[in-house]
Amino acid sequence: MMREKSTEERNMEVILDVMGCKTRREIINLLREEPRFVSEISKELDIGQKAIIEHLRAMEEAGILSSFFRKIERGRPRKYYDISRDIHISITINRNNFRVDVVDDLLQRKQLPPGDEWSRLLNLENKIRNGQWEAIEELKNLIRLYDHLKKRAEDLLREAEMRRKMD
Repeated sequence: MMREKSTEERNMEVILDVMGCKTRREIINLLREEPRFVSEISKELDIGQKAIIEHLRAMEEAGILSSFFRKIERGRPRKYYDISRDIHISITINRNNFRVDVVDDLLQRKQLPPGDEWSRLLNLENKIRNGQWEAIEELKNLIRLYDHLKKRAEDLLREAEMRRKMD
């Protein structure tokens, strides 16, 4: 019977799958300079826009890229893509070990972001690591709260973007 993969293992596989493509690495290299829109990336890399859109979608779904709309003088607002956060990948291969470590800087900075919810999450993490299994129910409640807050934040973002388009 195969064991179920952890969230961390699934995230690692997604990032490795996404980054295994040379075109995607070239796109990221371009975006290090500045945010760009699809036709800019397509022209710079001499790759069709449809293919670029698929690569951008995969990287955005993996959380490597983010996007935003910017008004232009004439025409519809353009969708720009940018690198969303710092991710470090370390691969160790030798006779005794095969290990891939993916580190998302934001999640590793335990002092950030400030706030009661972050402290609460870190306390739960410590309890669970110390075998205090009653903290699991509290963690489930916290996840439900975060899901609710995320949904509300996404609704607010959609509303703000729609209002900005109208201006």
